[in-house]
Amino acid sequence: MKILVIEDEEELLNSISNYLQEEQFHCEYALDLKNARFRLNRETFDCFIVDIGLPDGSGLELVKEIKKEQPESFIIIISAKSSTENKVEGLNIGADDYLTKPFDLSELNARVNSGLRRYKPVKKKHVEFNELKIKTDIYQVLVHDIEVSLTKKEYDLLLYFITNKNRVISKLAIIEHLWGGYQDSNESYGFLYAQIKNLRKKLSIAGCNDYIENINRIGYKFRAN
Repeated sequence: MKILVIEDEEELLNSISNYLQEEQFHCEYALDLKNARFRLNRETFDCFIVDIGLPDGSGLELVKEIKKEQPESFIIIISAKSSTENKVEGLNIGADDYLTKPFDLSELNARVNSGLRRYKPVKKKHVEFNELKIKTDIYQVLVHDIEVSLTKKEYDLLLYFITNKNRVISKLAIIEHLWGGYQDSNESYGFLYAQIKNLRKKLSIAGCNDYIENINRIGYKFRAN
């Protein structure tokens, strides 16, 4: 299990990291929003432990970004703010748990274990369709056994299509899956069109058939027959 701890109090950060590593978790850390975002855009984590009060902004904004970029992960907010309003706000924007400082590390560990039991997805390591192969454990896409370099969004889009073969998927459903939440705007549609265009181009150059069918005024279908 891979955990990213975002906390600017170094003493507390070290205590959390050391304790969780003793519990056999792989623990990494960031001291501020900038470094947390850097890690978020380059690595996948099973769990995020996020402090709200960070030196360069609010951890609540980071929680929203995590839910968009890595929606299957489990998020625990840790904060000195203990009011019901603060807890409700944190949970409403996407956190799965809220722990008030000071807390016992054994309780944090118990909540991490409980959350991962509930939220850790069971994934196939390989997803195959005709000349396409997706190795989900290492985020690799192959066409005729040759690797195709995709961005994270292109990868997520392809995996979403291929696991929903022959189903008509609305544009809104795709947007919500890729970015999280309800985003009905021209900007969102334009970005989606660009992602699909780029995905099609990269797959075509690699020698893959075009299975993505445009369903007029509705969305798309990944044709399997």
